[in-house]
Amino acid sequence: MDEFRIRRGSFPAFVAPLLMPLVLFFPVCLLLGAILTGSSIAGVLIGLLGVGALVGVLAVKHRRMVAGTVVRFSPQGVELADAYGFRLRLEWARMERIDVVESRMASPRTIGRLGGVRVRAGALRSAGLIGWGTREVPPRVPRWMRAQLAGVPVDPRTGLQRLGIPLGAIDPLWERGPMGDWVRRHRPDLLA
Repeated sequence: MDEFRIRRGSFPAFVAPLLMPLVLFFPVCLLLGAILTGSSIAGVLIGLLGVGALVGVLAVKHRRMVAGTVVRFSPQGVELADAYGFRLRLEWARMERIDVVESRMASPRTIGRLGGVRVRAGALRSAGLIGWGTREVPPRVPRWMRAQLAGVPVDPRTGLQRLGIPLGAIDPLWERGPMGDWVRRHRPDLLA
């Protein structure tokens, strides 16, 4: 069995889907700060502090994700486990293809006013393994995530769910490295 973890330095890719909400958060904080203090300089400082605090929260979440996310390759298949308690398992025989896997970290709901600025956080997208497997979900997950997972296709014969393991989130060049070697050894057809 081999274990792989997210490489340090992956923070920009983690923040990329949340960049637009962060950019729009600055003028909101700036305006509120300027109105409350009566000073545009104080508004700018409050805007910078607000965005800085949000980036700090994201950095803490990213650090937790890096420390707690592991992908394990074994003769049986591939398993991903994270710090939040999610566990995805795909057996080699049940893998169908390599494709883009979307990992959503925030609600897909759009926020903002109709006719005004509307924003939503995107999903992290990376190449990974797609097939039919099992997913363990921690007891406390947001309602939007439960609803999204309830809509995932299930094979009526086996009861297995359609899922993807985002290997590219662990190592963007996984196909050329040791993870790719595991896939070539057990399912060379997926890389053909």
